[in-house]
Amino acid sequence: MNIIVCVRRAPKTDARIKAGPDGKNYDPAGVEYDISEYDKFAIEAGLLLKEKLGGKVTAISVGPKDVSRDLRNVIAMGADAATLLVSDAAHDPWATASALAAKIKALGFDIVFCGQTSVDSQSAQTAPILAELLGVPCATVATGLEVADNKATVQREIDGGKREKYVLKLPAVISCQKGLNKPRSASMKGIMNAKKAVIEEIPANAPANLVNVLKMDMPPPRPAGKIVGEGPDAAKKLVELLRNEAKVI
Repeated sequence: MNIIVCVRRAPKTDARIKAGPDGKNYDPAGVEYDISEYDKFAIEAGLLLKEKLGGKVTAISVGPKDVSRDLRNVIAMGADAATLLVSDAAHDPWATASALAAKIKALGFDIVFCGQTSVDSQSAQTAPILAELLGVPCATVATGLEVADNKATVQREIDGGKREKYVLKLPAVISCQKGLNKPRSASMKGIMNAKKAVIEEIPANAPANLVNVLKMDMPPPRPAGKIVGEGPDAAKKLVELLRNEAKVI
């Protein structure tokens, strides 16, 4: 089985983000990066499927040259190969999916896994656009997966904690949500193999963005806390503020 995993580098979830000088992008100074959290579930889904049915897992990413370090980590986890579509630009989901689709078509595929969203832009659009460009069905926000007889049975999360079940004929694109699996760590053998691995690097050749950021503003600072008093009288004052000022009761 030919398994493709799309990987995005993003700021770590505890990064302190602030607007950059141009007011359209965040300031990268001091920001540490990692594989986007939801993509880790996609990686694990691909590795589990290979272990069950055999085949090859190829990781693909769009980004600057230093993203090769993150792809090497994916190989250390168990992927067989990796390709970096090199670009220093900030791409919207359309441009990203277009670059990915061109390479995935050239490789051939049975199933493509993506994270359900990225932790930075959080558009959740790349996987559906990619499926449309590849001309295959798509299931998003997957929390359960079984693959057999050239079909993928996907359980997906919807509003209110409910679940839907879809059966997709392969090839297909699936975006992965937290709860689908438990991502593994790289083994020592995997780390040693990753050091020797050759990461394919080719130009991304992404089209122009269809969505552009006009302005990025930081959220307003939180108001200072308010001490309402001490002892039994504080409870009465707190109730008054919640009813008359906050209007939550």
